Amino acid sequence: MREVSERSAFGFLRPTAKYRSGLYYADQRQLGKARSAFEDVISLAPGSELAEKASAFIAQIDARSRVNPKTIGVVLPLSGKQQAMGQRALRGVQLGLGIYGRNPSGFRLAVIDSEGNPDAARRGVERLVVEDNVISVIGGLLSKTAGAEAAKAQEFAVPSIMMSQKAGLTDTGEYVFRNALTSQMQASALADVAISKLGAKRFAILFPNDPYGTEFANFFWDAVKMRGGSVTGAQSYDPKETDFRGHVQRLVGTYYVEDRAEEYRIRYRQYLEKNPKRSARQGQASPEDILPPIVDFDALFIPDSVKAAGQIAPMLAYNDVDNVRLLGTNLWNNPALVTRGQKFVENSVFVDGLFIGDRSFQNADFVKQYKELYGEEPGLIEAQAYDSGLLLRQLVGSGATSRIELQERLAGLKGFSGSLGQLEMSADRELIRPISVLSVKDGKIGPLENSLQ
Repeated sequence: MREVSERSAFGFLRPTAKYRSGLYYADQRQLGKARSAFEDVISLAPGSELAEKASAFIAQIDARSRVNPKTIGVVLPLSGKQQAMGQRALRGVQLGLGIYGRNPSGFRLAVIDSEGNPDAARRGVERLVVEDNVISVIGGLLSKTAGAEAAKAQEFAVPSIMMSQKAGLTDTGEYVFRNALTSQMQASALADVAISKLGAKRFAILFPNDPYGTEFANFFWDAVKMRGGSVTGAQSYDPKETDFRGHVQRLVGTYYVEDRAEEYRIRYRQYLEKNPKRSARQGQASPEDILPPIVDFDALFIPDSVKAAGQIAPMLAYNDVDNVRLLGTNLWNNPALVTRGQKFVENSVFVDGLFIGDRSFQNADFVKQYKELYGEEPGLIEAQAYDSGLLLRQLVGSGATSRIELQERLAGLKGFSGSLGQLEMSADRELIRPISVLSVKDGKIGPLENSLQ
C-alpha cells in the first residue's frame, strides 16, 4: 500500500492508497502522519468523494488538537421519556462544576440533548469536540445511548465519564471512564456482607430471565464463589410472572415428585397412617403436603423489583421455606418493599449508593448545597453527576489542561473526596464509591448496622 501511494506510476490508485494510509495512521494515533496522508488525497484527487472524506478526517484531527480546558461537555436526555432523569443529572453536574453560586468557578458547560437516541448522542459527542473543543464529556446516562457515546469519545480520544450501568462499557477504550453503581459492584458488596457479616455460606438465586436478572445472577454467583461460598440452586422465571408457586417449589425440590419418588411413597404412607379419616371429598394430598422442602441455602438472592419481591416472599413462607435471608438489589431501597412484602421481607438485606434517611447523608455539604440551590433533595443520579463535575473541576484546576493529561490523572485517581465519601478509580476505569448496606427491621428500611445491634 505504501509503495502504491508513493509512486506516480500507479496513477489513479494513489489517492485510494493514500486514504487507506491515513486511516491506518489515525487508528495508530499517529495523527501528524494521518493528516499529511489525507492532505495528499485532497491534492491528488481534488473535488472527489474521497477528498471530501479526507477533509472530514482532517477536521477531526484538528479538532482533537484544539482544547478549551475549562469547557466541559454533557450529553443527556433532556427531552423525551427520560428527560426528568437527564435534568437531575444536569443539575448535579452544574453544582459539581461550580457553574452557579456566589463564587462561580469560571467553567463553561456545553450541553447536548441526546433525546434518548443513540445517533443523536453520537453526533452530540462529535459536535462537543469539533465545535466546542471540550476537554471532557460527561454522559452515558442511558444504557440505550451509552455505547454510542463511549465509542465516539474513544474515537476522538476525549476523556469521558459515563453514568450508565451498561455491562462492559469501559472495555470500549482507555478514554472511557464510568461513575455508576454497577450490577457487579452491588453483587460483590452483597456477597461480601452476606458471607462476612451475616455468616451465610450457601445461596440460592431466583431471578427474572431478562438482561437485568441474568447479569445480576451471574455476577452474584461469581462473587459468592470468589469468597468461598456456594450456590446450591438457581431458578429463572418469566419477567411477567405473577404466580411464583411453581418456581419456589422447583427451587426446594417439591415440584418434580419423580425425583424423590421413594421418599414420597414412604412419607405418603406415613401421612395416611396419621390421617386415617381423611375423606374422599377432601381429595388427595398435594405433593407439598407430603414432601418437606429441601432448603439447602442460607440466603436467597432475588434481583428484581419490589413488586416481584412482594409476591415471592409470602410464597416462600407458604411453602415452608423459613429462616432464609432475602437479598436484593438497589431496586429494593423503596418503602414499597415493606408495603408489598410486609412481615415476609423482615430482615432482608440489599445495597444502594446512598440512603436518604441516613444522618450522614442529610449533613453532607453536597446535600445542603443542592437543597439550597434547587429547593429539593438529591438522589444517587445527582450525587454521581455532581462527583463527575467536581472531579473534572479539580483535576483541570490542578493543571490537567490537555486531554491526555486529564485521562492519565483520571486513571490514577486515589482518595478523592466526593459527595458522600472517598472515591478512587479502579484498574478498569470504574469509579469505586461508598455503598450503603440496608435492611428491613421492624417494618422499616435502615442501615444494616442498626439491625445487627
